[in-house]
Amino acid sequence: MLAALSRQPCEPAGFKALSRTPAIIALVVLIFSVVVLVTITLIQFHHKEVLLPGLKYGVVLDAGSSRTTVYVYQWPAEKENNTGVVSQTFKCSVKGSGISSYGKNPQDVPKAFEDCMQKVKEQIPAHLHRSTRIYLGATAGMRLLRLQNETAANEVLASIQNYFKSQPFDFRGAQIISGQEEGIYGWITANYLMGNFLERSLWHMWVHPHGVETAGALDLGGASTQISFAAGEKAGLNGSHVTKVSLYGYVYTLYTHSFQCYGRNEAEKRFLAILLQESPTKTALINPCYPRNYVTTFRGDHIFDSLCTADLRPVSQDPDGTVTVRGTGDPALCREKVASLFDFRACHAQEACSFDGVYQPEVKGTFVAFAGFYYTASALNLSGSFPLSAFNSSSWDFCSESWSQLPLLLPRFDEVYARSYCFSAHYIYHLLVNGYRFTEETWPRIHFQKEVGNSSIAWSLGYMLSLTNQIPAERALIRLPMDPPAFTGTVAFFTAVALLCLAFLVYLCTSSRKQSRSPPAFDHTVDSE
Repeated sequence: MLAALSRQPCEPAGFKALSRTPAIIALVVLIFSVVVLVTITLIQFHHKEVLLPGLKYGVVLDAGSSRTTVYVYQWPAEKENNTGVVSQTFKCSVKGSGISSYGKNPQDVPKAFEDCMQKVKEQIPAHLHRSTRIYLGATAGMRLLRLQNETAANEVLASIQNYFKSQPFDFRGAQIISGQEEGIYGWITANYLMGNFLERSLWHMWVHPHGVETAGALDLGGASTQISFAAGEKAGLNGSHVTKVSLYGYVYTLYTHSFQCYGRNEAEKRFLAILLQESPTKTALINPCYPRNYVTTFRGDHIFDSLCTADLRPVSQDPDGTVTVRGTGDPALCREKVASLFDFRACHAQEACSFDGVYQPEVKGTFVAFAGFYYTASALNLSGSFPLSAFNSSSWDFCSESWSQLPLLLPRFDEVYARSYCFSAHYIYHLLVNGYRFTEETWPRIHFQKEVGNSSIAWSLGYMLSLTNQIPAERALIRLPMDPPAFTGTVAFFTAVALLCLAFLVYLCTSSRKQSRSPPAFDHTVDSE
């Protein structure tokens, strides 16, 4: 069609007409539209040849200190390198305690996985099993076991490796992640699910949300607790707790710290050990954080089988001996006693310090508190954001209840958790207020959440995103190839532009041809001579 514009009928006046500015602009737009149409069409068809339509899957086993949770994630295959499309489709809690409890019998670990793994096989189409990657990440429980008995930790991981070799999935290994990694992955998960990194514009481009700040992440596990948030540049003065995280072309200065032995379970063991030190008999103790009229017994090893309590064991303590614990349900005394778990004096009145002499810049912005934080708040009938006064009054009311009343207050009653919620509430108070320095003004900026949409807030999603490169490349911000509606609309737009430009050029050519065929005008003026 373009060739017709270069034929003889358009000369010489035709060329003069086409040399005018409107014609040149139309010709340039026409050529550009044709190039764009050809380019996006080639990309679209090439992409369909490389990535077949359908879904892709990924599985992460979050091997925590108290339990292992299996997460199944899925995303459209044609959107593999884009954000905002990974979603959690299945979650399964492995029966029994965490894998670190199998240090003496590592061969038994696979038996615990069987039930959940059978369900995972049913969730993922059989023809995709071989291409589905599985990752196992172990946290503080295994970090402690490795410090205590590296051989036992390695045998547990080896047993897991052997088990997954027999499974029809692409197992990518079992590893123990560091506390800092756990904090960073949790921060990535929370902000990914909240859409704080990228959003899709009306023109199907990934853009950084205008004016959106990232949220801090507060994670409370069984053996450790993490705090992570984007701090100012001044935070870089202390490099041991600060790292640079580059996401989507933006660099975040992230403060993160993991406190080993400050997870809820290990903190309670240390609390019981301290109470036992104060007890005159060493075989019985009074616990103001346990409900009134509640009585239980522990073996000595239940309290002192961890590195977190090793230095608190009394010399005369019999590992096989029993300790009787009687609850008194005294919220004021409970709060006072729990404070002994933290060394607030080690900061020496420094503002940039949390506890135990650990550097921390001032908390700022909003925070998401998940895992143990959420479950404790939920037991107090609280969720989302609320004033510090509401947390305190709910803690007092809960801790004042007798043991016989708790089944009526808790929707899902479990003795091990129910007896400890009062302790957990006061522990969280000291950790967040006296430790991290949240105040009455900043406390309401903490959102106690379990999930966003149907996806759990846990470090596992951030872990998988990093290992599978699901976080999009920083250069790939323009979304090509596009979804069918977007693709059709774009092609239609540039086709219409091309046709309009072509029609305009044909019109100019036709007009110039008619003008060249018109007879010359004669001058009828009479010569004065």
